[in-house]
Amino acid sequence: MDSAHQLSSGATFQVLKIPLGFIRVLQWLFAVFAFSTCGGYSGQLRVSVDCMEKASSNLSIPIDFGYPFRLDQVSFEAPACEATKRERVFLIGDFSSSAEFFVTISVFAFLYSLMASIVYIFFLNKYRQISRGPLIDFVVTVVFSFVWLVSSSAWAKALSDVKTATDPDEVQLLIPACKVQTNKCGSVHGARWSGLNTSVVFGYLNFVLWAGNIWFVFKETSWHKGAGRLAGGGASQKQAGTFTQQPYNPGGLDQSGNFSPPSDYSQVGGATSSNQM
Repeated sequence: MDSAHQLSSGATFQVLKIPLGFIRVLQWLFAVFAFSTCGGYSGQLRVSVDCMEKASSNLSIPIDFGYPFRLDQVSFEAPACEATKRERVFLIGDFSSSAEFFVTISVFAFLYSLMASIVYIFFLNKYRQISRGPLIDFVVTVVFSFVWLVSSSAWAKALSDVKTATDPDEVQLLIPACKVQTNKCGSVHGARWSGLNTSVVFGYLNFVLWAGNIWFVFKETSWHKGAGRLAGGGASQKQAGTFTQQPYNPGGLDQSGNFSPPSDYSQVGGATSSNQM
C-alpha cells in the first residue's frame, strides 16, 4: 500500500499536456488501431459456376480468407460440371510475411509507448536525471520511425497483391469448369477492404507520429542540453569581454574637483617634456 501511495503521489500527469507525453499517448492509441484492423480482418468473396447441366451448378460458392493471408492454403470446392463431381481449388499467393511484420511492429510500438508513458508520468524526474534514459528513448524512437515506414510500405504493397489474388474475376480463372466455354462463371460479390485500407492509413500515421516525436525526445537528451550550455557559455564570455574594456576618458573633473586631462593628452605632454629635457 505504501509503495502504491508513493507512486500515486509522485505521478505527474501534467506531462501528458506537453508534446513529449501527449504524442506517446497518440502512438499507443494508433498502434492499437493498426494491429486490430489488420490482425483481426476476415473477408469473404463469392463466385458462381453455371454448368450446362443445371443440376451440377453452384451459383454461390463462398471463399473465406483472412489474416495472415496465406492464400495458397485457402481452398474451396467448385463443381466440375460432370454429374455431381466436385474439385478442390486453392487460391494463389502467400502474403503472410508483410502482414505479420506490420502487426508485430504495431504490437511492439504499443508496448513501448505504454511503458514510456508510465515512465513519464511516475518517474519523470529520474528519467531526466539519468542521461542514459533519454538517450535510449531517442534511439528507440528513431528506430521505430524507420520500421514503421518500412512495414507500412511493405504492407501496402502486399495488400494490393491480396486484392488482386482475391478478385472474383481472377478466382474464376482457377476453376477448371470455367475454362469450358459451355459453362458460365461469374462473381456474386467481392470482399470488403475498408478495414485493411484503414490499417495502411494508420501505419503511415504512426510513422508521422514517431518521426515528429524525434525532436521532442532529442530535447531531453544530454546532447541537446550540452549544446545549449556551450552556446550559453560562449555568449556569457563574449558579454564579459565587452564590459571589461576600459572606456575612453575624455577628461574632466575628478572626485576631488581637480581637472583631469585626457589620457592621450597626458601621454603627449609627457613625451614633449622629455624631448625638451
